[in-house]
Amino acid sequence: MKSVLIVFNQANTERVEYMLDVLGIRGWSMFPEVEGQGTRTGEPRRGTHAWPEMNSAIITIVPDEKVEPLLEAVRKLDLRNEEVGVRAFTWNIEQTV
Repeated sequence: MKSVLIVFNQANTERVEYMLDVLGIRGWSMFPEVEGQGTRTGEPRRGTHAWPEMNSAIITIVPDEKVEPLLEAVRKLDLRNEEVGVRAFTWNIEQTV
């Protein structure tokens, strides 16, 4: 199993939730307001007057065979509008209870 953290501009919330639904990924948790800035060209997302946009994040634990389809869906979403931005990060899950 792997954990996948998806960080995205709030403008993409419905698209990310739809993507998870289409892929049959039911278990996830959302962090609705996440501040940050992309490592390459991303503008700050701070929810302030100067930087009004905000990010959200979803974390999910998926079987190994769902990781690549999920990452590919994230890539496609990012290509739709690279300026809005969406990123995914994965790591191994040793155990769950």
